[in-house]
Amino acid sequence: MRACPRHADGLIATGVVTRNMHQPLLNTLGAVPEPRVVIAVGDCACTGGIFAQGYGVVGSVVDLIPVDVEVPGCPPTPQEIITALRSVTGR
Repeated sequence: MRACPRHADGLIATGVVTRNMHQPLLNTLGAVPEPRVVIAVGDCACTGGIFAQGYGVVGSVVDLIPVDVEVPGCPPTPQEIITALRSVTGR
């Protein structure tokens, strides 16, 4: 966990992207230096889930930014999240 995205190695995104959060998501992604890892956690982040057709929803994280790892589930189990983190760290 880092207070500033410029010092982060990656981004974990949960939930759908709303109209109000679309630009902040793009700004945050742009601030994380390359090479970076993006992980979408949960059905809403991966597919939009039950909120996919909502009025204020732009789309899922997977539809809007390049995602390296998807962790499906509503909610995903802690073990699935740990497995995803390990898949990108090599540990």
